Amino acid sequence: MKKYLALLLALTMTMSMAACGANETTGSVPETTVSESSVAESEASSESEASSGSEAAAESEASSEEAKEPVSKFPVTVTDQAGREVVIEEQPQKLVSGYYISTSLLIALDLDEKMVGVEAKADKRAIYKLSAPELAELPSVGTAKEFDLEGCAALEPDLVILPLKLKSAAETLEGLGIDVLLVNPEDQALLNEMITLIGAATGTEERAQELLDFTTEQEARLTETLAGAETPSVYLAGNSSLLSTAGDAMYQSDMIRLAGGVNAAAEITDTYWAEVNYEQLLTWDPDYIVLASDADYTVEDVLADENLAACSAVVNGNVYQIPGDAEAWDSPVPSGILGAVWLSGVLHPEECPESEVNAVIDAFYETFYGFTYSEK
Repeated sequence: MKKYLALLLALTMTMSMAACGANETTGSVPETTVSESSVAESEASSESEASSGSEAAAESEASSEEAKEPVSKFPVTVTDQAGREVVIEEQPQKLVSGYYISTSLLIALDLDEKMVGVEAKADKRAIYKLSAPELAELPSVGTAKEFDLEGCAALEPDLVILPLKLKSAAETLEGLGIDVLLVNPEDQALLNEMITLIGAATGTEERAQELLDFTTEQEARLTETLAGAETPSVYLAGNSSLLSTAGDAMYQSDMIRLAGGVNAAAEITDTYWAEVNYEQLLTWDPDYIVLASDADYTVEDVLADENLAACSAVVNGNVYQIPGDAEAWDSPVPSGILGAVWLSGVLHPEECPESEVNAVIDAFYETFYGFTYSEK
């Protein structure tokens, strides 16, 4: 405002001087001289103000962009499945997994590229070959029975994930300033807890929730689809022997129930894997016999077993083996829900047709592991 007032004053004085000059001489003072200079000054001033305004707007926009950047959620404090409180100061960039279940989860959470060490025999696991073949080239930290503590520490990881039985190793690593989580995914509830735990510890909560939501959706779908359906009895045989079976406390028992069946060995509640005899198996007389995915024997072996000639499952040809082309779905792995999805198609083919079962399995692996199961 002051600039405009000064300009007005200058113009007034100029006009007065011009009027005086016209009375004293025959010529006239060029009216444009002072007014052009003043206009130029005014324009320069306006440009300066506009420039200042643009700079202010740019600063404001930059400030706004900074405000949009995600704020780190770290440090975070989590409680692992051994009940230990672990404070993680910064988002881990170098990970080690000494347990195949947590390794499979890290792949599903898109964290395999951050891994610098893995459990022994990683090159033997189909799911790694299909989704993250580079894991086979990583240094091995051994097994739960023979864990390479020194080798693990030498990798200088930010976070190590170990099974519950390696608690003493965890304490040693933490003494070296390395964060460690102990996990124990023995059933579906504990598996879900592990997924939430590792998601929080690695800053991948959204991806972890997607994984949990997939399982929840399939549980709800199977419950609704199979409501009112008959529930055939299922004998689930273990890896090492046909006469080893899962009691009611086992993950596999939940899988059978969700698939619309009844565990023939549900009366066994005081142990996990139980050893039985042929007499007991024939007394239960299951409608279906299902072999663990890693069984050392075959469907043909069971069908040809003379001791089972009178068993309903054998008489009707209802003997199957859980697929193990990617992972053992009869164990608490991130893909474990697929065991119930597959078994529902075996027990209830009309309610759960093969095409629908295959579509669910493909959707899972395409979403979380980047390959199409039916093509592998």
